[in-house]
Amino acid sequence: MDLIADTTTFAAIGFDDLLRFTVLGIVTGAIYAVGASGLVLTYTTTGVFNFAHGAVGMVAAYAYWQLREDWGWPTPLALVVVLLLLAPLLGSLIELLMRQFHGADVGTVLVITIGLTVMLIGVIQKLFPPEVRSLDALVSNDTAITIGGVNVSWDQVTIIAVAAAVAAGLRFLLFGTRLGTGMRAVVDNPDLAGLNGARPYVIARFSWMLGSVLAALAGVLIGPAAGLEAITLTFLVVNAYAAAMVGKLKSLPLTFAGAIGLGLAQSYYDWASLELELGGVWQRVKPAIPTIFLFIFLIALPSARLSVGRLVGARTPPVPSLERSLRWGIGFVAVTALMAPLIPDDNLSDVTRGVVNGVIMLSLVVLTGYSGLVSLGQLVFVGLGAWAMAVIGGGDSILGMLGAAAVAVPIGALIALPSLRLQGLYLALSTFAFAVMSVALIFQDPHIFGDGNRLVGRLDLFGLSFAGDRMFLVLCALCFAAIGIGLLALKRSAFGRQLTAMRDSQSACATLGLDIRRQKLLVFMLSAAIAGLAGALLGGQKSTFGGIDVDAFNNLPLFLLAVVGGITTVSGALIGGAMLALLPLVQSEFPDLGGVVFLVIGASAIALGKQPSGIVGVFSEKWERWRAELFGSQPPATAAAITTGGEMDITDSGDTLPSEAAGAAR
Repeated sequence: MDLIADTTTFAAIGFDDLLRFTVLGIVTGAIYAVGASGLVLTYTTTGVFNFAHGAVGMVAAYAYWQLREDWGWPTPLALVVVLLLLAPLLGSLIELLMRQFHGADVGTVLVITIGLTVMLIGVIQKLFPPEVRSLDALVSNDTAITIGGVNVSWDQVTIIAVAAAVAAGLRFLLFGTRLGTGMRAVVDNPDLAGLNGARPYVIARFSWMLGSVLAALAGVLIGPAAGLEAITLTFLVVNAYAAAMVGKLKSLPLTFAGAIGLGLAQSYYDWASLELELGGVWQRVKPAIPTIFLFIFLIALPSARLSVGRLVGARTPPVPSLERSLRWGIGFVAVTALMAPLIPDDNLSDVTRGVVNGVIMLSLVVLTGYSGLVSLGQLVFVGLGAWAMAVIGGGDSILGMLGAAAVAVPIGALIALPSLRLQGLYLALSTFAFAVMSVALIFQDPHIFGDGNRLVGRLDLFGLSFAGDRMFLVLCALCFAAIGIGLLALKRSAFGRQLTAMRDSQSACATLGLDIRRQKLLVFMLSAAIAGLAGALLGGQKSTFGGIDVDAFNNLPLFLLAVVGGITTVSGALIGGAMLALLPLVQSEFPDLGGVVFLVIGASAIALGKQPSGIVGVFSEKWERWRAELFGSQPPATAAAITTGGEMDITDSGDTLPSEAAGAAR
C-alpha cells in the first residue's frame, strides 16, 4: 500500500501533472525520512536493529486517534501526550528489555524485537476491536501555496517542514551538544567512551526514547493517509526501513536522501501508470516498490564479514540415535492412527493443522536451528507447494507432492544467493522483503492464485486414498515423522556437523577449508523443499488455497513460535506447530480475546529469548537436573567457554566444534 493520495479524481493526466506527483512524492518521502531517522539513530548508538520500530509508530497513531478523534482532545494536547509522554515511555521500556540481552547474538535480538512487534499488534487488536477508523489531516487540507498551478495543502507543508526540522534538530543534537558528542563517542567505541566519562546506558536510553518519538511522529503523519489498521499501519512504517538501508543504518543524510528517493519513486510510478494506462502486473508492482527498493539495496551491500562466534545461552538437547528416532517416529504415527478415530469432528481439522504447521517448522529447524540462517520468508515456499499440488497430476497424486517439493527448490536457491553475501539482520530483512514482493508479484498473478483460491486435493496413492479427514491426519503425521527422522540423521552426519560449525563460527569453518557457500546453498534448497511439501499438505488440509494464506506478516508468528517450541529440535517444531494451530482456535472460541493470540506469541518469544531450544530446552534441562538429583549422577557438562577470533563462544556436549566438523569433512 502506498501513501499517495487518490489520483483517480484528476481530470486529465499529462506531463504537467508531473509536478503534482513530485510534491506528493516529497511528502511521502518526508514521512519515511522521519521514521527511518529514528531507526538509524537507535541502531548507531545501541547496535540493535529495532524491528518493532513500525509497531511503535502504529501504537502512537492509535493513541493519537483515541485522544483526538474519540475523546475530542485538542490536537496540540494530543500530540504532546503521544510524542512527549507515551513514546518516550515506550522507548525507555524497550531499552530496559534490550539491556537484558546486551551482547546477545543478532538472531536473539531479532527474535526479541519481532516478538515485540507481534505483541504490540496484539495489544492494539485487543484494545481496539476491528472497525473503520480514520484520522483527519494533522493541520488542514486547505491550500497553503500554489506552485506552478499545483495546490499544496497546509498539511503537506507541515509534513515537509517537520521532516526538515527533524533533520536540522538531529544535526544540531549530534554535533552541537555535549550529549551528541557522547552519542557519537559511544558509536565509535563504547568502552573507551565510558572510560572518558560518558554513560553508555544513559545515552542508550535517550537514544531509544528519541527513536521512539520519531517512530511515533511517523505513525501520526502516516495515519491520515493510510487509515488505521494495526498490521497495515505497522508495515507502512516498516517501509522506512528501505530508506534506512540507503544510509547503511549509519548515515542520517543518506537516509534522508534515500527516503525522498523512495517517496519520489512511488509517486512517479503512479504518474507513469496513469499516463501510460498501465495495468496487470504493473499495478501489482506498485505496493511492492518499498520492499523492492529494500531488496535491491540489501543485495548491493558489500559482503558481510564472516561471523567469528556466537553466544549460546543454554545446552542444546542431545540428538537421539537412529534406532531411538525410528522408535519415536513409528510410535508417533501409530498413536496418531489410533487416536484419529477418537478425535471429535470439530477438532480434527485443528489437530491436522497443528501437524502440518510442524512440518513447515521443520524447514526452519534445518535452516535456522542447525545452520543459524534466519529466514522470514518460508511461506513463499509453502504457497508454491500448494500451487504445485493443485496443478500437477490432477491435484491429488504423488507427482503433485513431489512437484511441490521440487518447485520450491530453485526459488530456495534464488533466495540463498543473498545469504552467500549477507548474514544475520540483513539476511532476515532480505528474506522478509522477498516474502512481501512475492505476494504481489507471484501469488497475485492470475496463473498462480490471482484474487481467488485454487482447489487442492489430497493424496491418492495406488488406490489408497487419503481424502478422508482421519486418513489425511495419518498422512501428515507420517510426513512429519519421516522428515523428522531424516533431519535427525542429517544432524548426526558429517554434513550436519558442518552446519553446526557454520552456525557457531563461519570464520573458523572458512579457515579450516569448509565451503561455506556450498553449505548455505544446499541447506536453503533443502529447507525450501520441506516447506514446499508442507504447502501441499496445507493446501490439502484447507481444500482451497490462495494468496491470503501466505500473507507476508504470517511469517513472523510462524518464526516466533518455531523459536518458542524449540527451533533446534524436531519435537520443538511439533510443539510450535501445535501452538500455532491452537491459539487461533482459542480466539475463535472466545471472541472477546481478540488480539490475545499475537500478544501471547510475542510475550512467549521474549520470555524464551535466551533459550535457543525453547520449551523443549527448558524441559530438557529440568529433566537432566531431576535425573541427576534422583540418581546422584552428574548432569551433562555445562557450557564451556572457548574463544574464537577474539569473541567468546559457548559450546556444550550437544554441539560440535568447528575443528571436529572439519575433521568429519575430511
